[in-house]
Amino acid sequence: MTMYSVVIRRKNLREITRLPKEVIRRFDLLYEVLKQSGPAGPCQWQNYSKLGENEYHCHLNYRYVACWRCEKKSIVVEVYYVGSRENAPYA
Repeated sequence: MTMYSVVIRRKNLREITRLPKEVIRRFDLLYEVLKQSGPAGPCQWQNYSKLGENEYHCHLNYRYVACWRCEKKSIVVEVYYVGSRENAPYA
């Protein structure tokens, strides 16, 4: 089984600490799923979808989302956004 490396942008690390505890807990679960299963791992999650060829997103709850990317044949998953739906880069 392939283990993926999950990279979180420094700016997002600061923002994640400011989120409600329930959202942080859900993000921690997402992080583990991405590590174990890769970018398509959370396909059963609420509103999971591909945003582009190598980009994905899912809702952590009604108000918050996470977005990540992974180049084909790479084992590095980059989380590039965690925050409110209203400010999500795909909107």
